[in-house]
Amino acid sequence: MQIAVVEDDDGVGDALVEALTSHGHRPIRMRRGADLLLGHRDLDVVILDLGLPDADGLQVLRQLRAVNDVPVVILTARGDERSVVRGLRGGADDYLVKPARLAELLARVDVVTQRRRALSESSRIVRAGDVVVDLDAREVEVGGEPVTLTPKEFDLLTVLVARPGAAVSRQQLMDAVWGDAYVAISRSLDVHMTGLRAKLARPGLISTIRGYGYRWGG
Repeated sequence: MQIAVVEDDDGVGDALVEALTSHGHRPIRMRRGADLLLGHRDLDVVILDLGLPDADGLQVLRQLRAVNDVPVVILTARGDERSVVRGLRGGADDYLVKPARLAELLARVDVVTQRRRALSESSRIVRAGDVVVDLDAREVEVGGEPVTLTPKEFDLLTVLVARPGAAVSRQQLMDAVWGDAYVAISRSLDVHMTGLRAKLARPGLISTIRGYGYRWGG
């Protein structure tokens, strides 16, 4: 797995990189929260310290969760109950207090990734009324008839159906489909979303949340 080690302490960071490498993983060392926010794509899991030099780790976690649901294990010296609760409620999948035993950390990394993988594999075919989305085959049927989508239209659909009933921001969509929410052209999102809705021809299936984004499932 490709694992981001977000840790500014060289002693801890180097030890984690060495251990993860010896267990067959591909660790990427990051020393600042900004490094993670700019390089979060294609990661399988994140090990996140909260005491970072450029930002509080909890704030970094909140910003990451706005655009990516990659599994996150917090590894920090903060062991007070308030920090633990804030970390887990802020979107972390697990929370470990330093010094953590390496075997336990590796086991928890495996558990959170397996949990996410099981969830994703269980929902590879999505149904909403007479609309069927096959995520693996990248095929869509409406009323039993195939509908041809462009690659970007299908990518948008994939992001939306992964969170049925949940609000998905324009920033999340642009980051997921175009790679960077801060450089993607907002107009491109509008054009592709219009095309997607027209091809599905099911008003209300993708609803607009004014000033924020969109929702799959009304």
